[in-house]
Amino acid sequence: MLRIEFYVLSSASPADRLRAACQLAMKAWRHGLPVFIRCQDEAQSLELDELLWRFKAETFVPHNLHADDPQAPVVLGLDEPPASRNGLLINLQTTISPHLEYFSRVIEIVNQQADLLTACRENFRLYRQRGYDPKRVEL
Repeated sequence: MLRIEFYVLSSASPADRLRAACQLAMKAWRHGLPVFIRCQDEAQSLELDELLWRFKAETFVPHNLHADDPQAPVVLGLDEPPASRNGLLINLQTTISPHLEYFSRVIEIVNQQADLLTACRENFRLYRQRGYDPKRVEL
């Protein structure tokens, strides 16, 4: 069954949310999982692309935009279906991915912004309605 987790940050900073996405992507990649980061928009995907190059000076996380290489170990996209199956989806959008069947694990990163909290609570409820058992993880 699909494993769904809501990683809850104590801050309201969008930058902290992107750093958490980078750390989670690096960890999953090191464990051999393909990673798809579903960004809010093209601007966020470009920001995350840049951040993945520099967030850890001693580590390189192989990644690319979906349009440039959908087979990269870490792919930054929007609503495209991933090229690899059974990987990790890091969802930065406020809606549930239309491609859940492609993943073995989903992580939603929640910070303390009011609008994001509302959207994530709705996603949590929707996952439950679909028969999943989402878990909450405090970071």
